[in-house]
Amino acid sequence: MRPDILNPLFTEVELLKGVGPGLAKPLARLGLARAVDLLFHLPTGVIERQVVEKLDDAALGGHVSVVVTPTHYDQGRSPSAPFRVQAVDAAGDYLSLTYFGPSRGYAKKLLPLGEAKRVGGKLEQYGQERQIIHPDVLAPDAALPAREAVYPLADGLTGKRLQALVAQALARAPELAEWIEPGLLAARGWPAWREALVTLHADPRDEMARTRLAYDEVFANQLALMLVRASTRRRRGYPLAGDGHLRDLLKLPYSPTGAQSRTIREIEGDLAQQTPMVRLLQGDVGSGKTLVALNALLIAVEAGAQGALLAPTEILARQHYATLSAQLAGLPVNIAILTGREKGRAREATLMGLADGSIHILIGTHAIFQEAVAYRNLGLAVVDEQHRFGVAQRMLLTAKAERPPHLLVMTATPIPRTLTLSHYGEMDVSRLDEMPPGRQPIETRVIATERLAEVVDGLARHIEKGGQAYWVCPLVEELGAPLQSNRHPREGGSPASAGGGGSEMDSRFRGNDDQAARAAAEARYASLKARFGAKVGLVHGRMKGPEKDAVMAAFTAGELAVLVATTVIEVGVDVPNATLMIIEEAERFGLAQLHQLRGRVGRGSQHSVCLLLRGSQLTETARARLALMRETNDGFRIAEEDLRLRGAGEVLGTRQSGEAAFRLASPEDTASLIATATDDARLLVDRDGGLEGERGQAARICLYLFERDAAVGLLRAG
Repeated sequence: MRPDILNPLFTEVELLKGVGPGLAKPLARLGLARAVDLLFHLPTGVIERQVVEKLDDAALGGHVSVVVTPTHYDQGRSPSAPFRVQAVDAAGDYLSLTYFGPSRGYAKKLLPLGEAKRVGGKLEQYGQERQIIHPDVLAPDAALPAREAVYPLADGLTGKRLQALVAQALARAPELAEWIEPGLLAARGWPAWREALVTLHADPRDEMARTRLAYDEVFANQLALMLVRASTRRRRGYPLAGDGHLRDLLKLPYSPTGAQSRTIREIEGDLAQQTPMVRLLQGDVGSGKTLVALNALLIAVEAGAQGALLAPTEILARQHYATLSAQLAGLPVNIAILTGREKGRAREATLMGLADGSIHILIGTHAIFQEAVAYRNLGLAVVDEQHRFGVAQRMLLTAKAERPPHLLVMTATPIPRTLTLSHYGEMDVSRLDEMPPGRQPIETRVIATERLAEVVDGLARHIEKGGQAYWVCPLVEELGAPLQSNRHPREGGSPASAGGGGSEMDSRFRGNDDQAARAAAEARYASLKARFGAKVGLVHGRMKGPEKDAVMAAFTAGELAVLVATTVIEVGVDVPNATLMIIEEAERFGLAQLHQLRGRVGRGSQHSVCLLLRGSQLTETARARLALMRETNDGFRIAEEDLRLRGAGEVLGTRQSGEAAFRLASPEDTASLIATATDDARLLVDRDGGLEGERGQAARICLYLFERDAAVGLLRAG
């Protein structure tokens, strides 16, 4: 239960003074639902105001505070013209106070002629006159603050309203007992928690205060992981010692890599222990994680237990089921699949087989932890593509056994070292750092969307040679309107024409200057089908399961040459003959996602190519992403750069939405503070009695404050 001292901070914002339904909406858009959210909504900058008596003493481009007297109104020549209040300072120099929009009456009420007022704002030069746009207006003897924090805002929320709400939240913030180890606190010279918070809201440039709060958040995270690890070590599961009789029957067309063999030995050692395994398996795209998982599952079956493999999407679950079924053909191992689609007798038969133990391995999606699903003896749970599952979901899976099952978590792409520490600190880590022999690097090219027609012609040549290709679009549109080019409407000009002679089909690929429309899978499918006919298939997340399966099966069998898709094919799809990947609007994808999509090709011995189609309006971050993709196939390097460019994905807690796991600590903070925070947390657990001692009680408050209290109960699930 949350300590009483923190309850005022977890008050909903609607209960704060001045917050009604109208203001609650923009606050919600910023994720500000409680007082504590306001506390952690830190300013991003600060306004320094120069208080002057005469405008000549103020610097242009800076913020000023000056007393002026309005002399006359300039209505403008048209209703849409800006409304200007002309005013003079103490020296008689003019200042134009400018308002845009329907503000005439409001401005006249604020600034009556002949009445002195103090105004504040950014002083700018407009033609021959100085102006302030939409100034702050006060009584002449009132004062504007010399320094004012600037916060991220949303439509319908002004800086003044947000500052007032933050002030209420700060008033609710109590003095808290210190949770940082005294020697460390003295060595760093950090302020107390509340003092740091007040300081940072006044001046976000205060490095000591900012680092203190970042450390608190990282410390809470690492302490939660330490407590989970300690709890895990105390729990008792079933040792699973396989004798190899099933693994010896596997007839694989290749030998495991050294990294795969090493990892299988590590897992085998863990499974033989009474303490439940909690191991993270990470490796690059195509490094062979599925083979490792298969060996782990067979060890469990050899020991008389059942294994479950949890996949995030139905497509991936069915891909795993097909792959493992083929590899286990002829072995006395019964494998089944359970997704939301299985109904009626087939579902009942699977549930009975799990309950009586006749099904040895279950592959499935979230459906495998519904209450109706009961296992006779679940010994091992394998979670694939871990970032797509909430912690609570994984906990439900591990609750399916009388004793906690062993847990193997696999990631789609490598995880940066910092995130491995901060998000998986309670796990042992295996790393597949070797690719299977015969895999060739994928050639990656970045191409402007204006050359789309050339890309389509190249796709035609690829198909004529018997090749297959993926064409990935970033989203599905409801309307099947003709697809537009990615160019900005102000750019003008026309894209390069097709090399094949400007047919009506080709004109669809040249875009439309009226709008810079998003790529839509249905529209691209229609365009490509108009040229290539029945060789083109479409798959996206809104399709029904059987329809999706039929398209995927046709592509796998070579009946389709082009698969137009959204990112539902991001993971798990394995068609060795598909050697061309085209990703439209590539600048809109993150690095990890681009790397995953690229990994759908290059799965055979043939040379593979990935084409990244980009728009003309690129941010610096997007430009850096695409350049790195062109430069390297190394997933570990891409992961580190993705962290730097994009920040950490949410892992702790149940809010797995892609938002940063840390609200106050930046990736740079995490990297610099995590080793110290980990040592400090270990010291608390090993030397200072965990959460029971005086410092432990303070640390318990820290866990609740940063909402890692749920992690103590849930992170055992992964």
